[in-house]
Amino acid sequence: MSDDAAPNDPDAPSERRQRGLERMAEVYGWDVADGPGDFFTMTVEHLFAEVWTRPAMDDRERRILLIGLAIGAGLHDVAELQIDAGLRLGQFDDEFAREIVIMATHYAGWPHGAKLNSAVETLLARRNAGS
Repeated sequence: MSDDAAPNDPDAPSERRQRGLERMAEVYGWDVADGPGDFFTMTVEHLFAEVWTRPAMDDRERRILLIGLAIGAGLHDVAELQIDAGLRLGQFDDEFAREIVIMATHYAGWPHGAKLNSAVETLLARRNAGS
């Protein structure tokens, strides 16, 4: 447990960890349960409590950057997760999601773009079927 733990409850998450869990829930738009291990600790306490809270970029900008990096690296599951969150949280509309595909395809390559296009169209169909 971190140094900034709640003094009255030894099992309570530290302020930094709690801030990270809350930020992670905001970024993805779902409830986030605390988890075990050093990797989860670093993800929550550093990535979400420190990096995702920096003021120079908003969540939409961070998400767009992350999608580009993920597609370029062939991390299609990460890109799909980010596009889904962007759509659910109202950061992207259908047209914008499709525009990401077009732009990414021309820089990351056609196979990556085709896979992303399939994921985006599936997400949009699922989303629009629920409308």
